[in-house]
Amino acid sequence: MKGDHPADPKALIREAYRIEGISEPECRIIFLDWALGLPAGWGPAEAIEAMLTLYGAGAPDHPMTHVLRAGLETGAAPRRRGGWRARREG
Repeated sequence: MKGDHPADPKALIREAYRIEGISEPECRIIFLDWALGLPAGWGPAEAIEAMLTLYGAGAPDHPMTHVLRAGLETGAAPRRRGGWRARREG
């Protein structure tokens, strides 16, 4: 295992926290890569919580902390924004 935690075996989240001047869009890309490669047995919410505890607690204003927190939020139900059905309903 390369990472400090079993939910981050490739150390993607750890390294994101170490990159000086990293932006939130760059953190989103890293987060997506990390989330797609979660090891078996780790649910997304559980893994995000673990990463926030391990790395985010000491860096509350870091862009990756913001991305991880956003990953825990439940989004609103998706709405159609176009297409023939949207025109018929409106």
